[in-house]
Amino acid sequence: MSRESIIFVRKSNIMKQKYFLLAVILVVLNFGACNKKVEKKVKKEEITKLEGAIFGTTYHIKYLDTINYQKSIDSLFNLMNNSLSTYIPTSDISRINRGDTTVVVDDLFVEVFDKAKKIYNETDGYFDPTIGRLIDAYGFGSGKEKKNLSQEEIKELMAGVGFNKVSLKGRKVYRENDNIEFNVNAFAKGYGIDVVGRFLETKGIQDYLVEIGGEIRARGKKKDKAWKVAIEKPNVDGTRSLQKVIELNNESMATSGNYRKYKVNEKGEKIVHTVNAKTGLASESNLLSVSVRMKGDCADVDAYATAFLAMGLEETKKFLQSHPELKVVLLYNDAENKLQEFVN
Repeated sequence: MSRESIIFVRKSNIMKQKYFLLAVILVVLNFGACNKKVEKKVKKEEITKLEGAIFGTTYHIKYLDTINYQKSIDSLFNLMNNSLSTYIPTSDISRINRGDTTVVVDDLFVEVFDKAKKIYNETDGYFDPTIGRLIDAYGFGSGKEKKNLSQEEIKELMAGVGFNKVSLKGRKVYRENDNIEFNVNAFAKGYGIDVVGRFLETKGIQDYLVEIGGEIRARGKKKDKAWKVAIEKPNVDGTRSLQKVIELNNESMATSGNYRKYKVNEKGEKIVHTVNAKTGLASESNLLSVSVRMKGDCADVDAYATAFLAMGLEETKKFLQSHPELKVVLLYNDAENKLQEFVN
């Protein structure tokens, strides 16, 4: 073999080695990239769970992301309490109820006020946040309870009821008389859920479930499956059992009932926490439990659930005919005292 041939062979071998090394490097890089994609996918599917206490109840938050937003969510809860909690003397709503005309309300208060006005009008006053003094009198609010309310006392308290007697102008609330007291606890949980849900959405989180005291806002899915929630049977003996499982498709749901939260007065009469804003009475309707869901805000369904519980079965059915966006599960006892279910 000639010297030139030997050189050529050596060069050829060197080139083969270079190509081999290049191929190995490309395989390694490609494998690393694939691993990163798999790692990224795994991270995206990890569920972060947060829980705690707020608004006199508990909350549970689940979302598909690895970042913990607990501190930010705590800050949002603080903002809500400082604006809307009747249990905090220095909150905006408490100061307004005491007659402080210098209060300039924030965006949270404005949105809650506007939502309340809308649903007050739609439900013909069955949902009314100006029943604050009645709620206090019945012993379900932050104010002083009055035992065994007389018809005369109820009539006197009803003089301060009526959301048509208040207005919001230039971020200031104006009341027709000093007897009007706001209490938005009937849908504060739902609104708090919306505030948290919207925050998560600003962080690019599309799959989450936020629950406060049984009210829920769900968006996206849980690992490619719909978020599922349960509706309980309205057991009056304190036991807990399942009535129905609902799949939430980018929906919010709220459930309201009087079968647990009630008192019995000295006359043996059952006093429930849902006060009928039309009559001023805290007596049960023929509905035991109301669950409302829609593709919208939880504050809305929370308010509708409260209104329906006061309306009763037949009035609620009539209302639903003109509101097809609302889906309900209504639980009630028939004439034979057997539990029945109405679903639309």
